[in-house]
Amino acid sequence: MYKISIDELENSAEKTLYCDFEQEIKEVNSIGPIKADLTITSLGEFIEVKGNVKGVVKLECDLCLKEFNYNLDFDIEELYAKHSLMSEYGQEIELKDGQFVTDLDGADEIDIYDLLYQSVILNIPNKKVCGINCNGDKFLKEENLSDPRLEVFKNIKIENDKN
Repeated sequence: MYKISIDELENSAEKTLYCDFEQEIKEVNSIGPIKADLTITSLGEFIEVKGNVKGVVKLECDLCLKEFNYNLDFDIEELYAKHSLMSEYGQEIELKDGQFVTDLDGADEIDIYDLLYQSVILNIPNKKVCGINCNGDKFLKEENLSDPRLEVFKNIKIENDKN
């Protein structure tokens, strides 16, 4: 697994490490390895992870239910707090843009595999469509995937009674 030691980061030149991640992430149906070029920098009480992620995942189209390959190519920027943030803040605070920080709570390493897994999940589109010309209705009719419970509605006749 890919884990970055906080001690190693603190003792490195310019408090910066570089990580070339290249591994399949099976939990997201990756096709081949997910590749990431990351720069991990210590910023005092915080650690910043920046880089680019590329890869291909297999998704199922929400319209026609066929599987298709989806190309990933996105930038990542994650901020970690070395020590617990909960003691610094009261009961509730409002988070604003740019204030999302992962709390390491004294942990001695950062799990890059988990970071990339979460980032890939967040970068998969909500509406998964295999292509701009996907005609899901045609596929469903061809495959006779109609619901037999709805057959009763085919024989209903509606009369238009105008007085």
